Amino acid sequence: MNTLFGLDYPTWWFLVVGAVFSAYVILDGFDLGAGALHLFFKDEESRRIALNAIGPVWDGNEVWLVVGGGAFFAGFPVVYATLLSAMYIPFMLFLLCIILRAVSIEFRSKEPWDWWKNLWDTSYCISSGMLSFLLGVILGNILLGMPINDQLEFSGDWLMFLNPYAITVGLTSLALMSMHGAIYLAIKTEGELYTKVVKLQKYAMIAFMV
Repeated sequence: MNTLFGLDYPTWWFLVVGAVFSAYVILDGFDLGAGALHLFFKDEESRRIALNAIGPVWDGNEVWLVVGGGAFFAGFPVVYATLLSAMYIPFMLFLLCIILRAVSIEFRSKEPWDWWKNLWDTSYCISSGMLSFLLGVILGNILLGMPINDQLEFSGDWLMFLNPYAITVGLTSLALMSMHGAIYLAIKTEGELYTKVVKLQKYAMIAFMV
């Protein structure tokens, strides 16, 4: 088998895919966490500041997810095909939440009505929280393992993805992202909003550690 600097190509692809997805979780994680905490900010000014804090970076950070998917397909096409077909519903929900989150951020400021802003604020918060949760659910199922037959096809049903272990990892992921987002917002804010964010950060940290 061909090697590069003493490592075979599958190992290099494994490192590349792992590094790219790790970069996505780190760099887009604070965006998701900030979004999951969005409804805890009750006044319009605080919500606007929180959105402005992630405004320059949130869409760029999602590029890591695209690069990771491409690297995964290039390095491990069989695993890519099996995993995405097996976890079709979780991945489609993940994609739907990504779209809904982007639409919420962009549409929120299009009209001045309070009900309009509240609608998209709620959509933004729920989609961000669901993205954080689904990341954990997908990771939990990968770590736990899935039934695959001799043709490398998934032989279970979609309800098995909602097992206690995966749900626990999902909730842990949500707490981690929320803590990450609160830390980022604490850097970007001051005054009463800073105090609020620090308090949320402590709650998220406790939830993550538990």
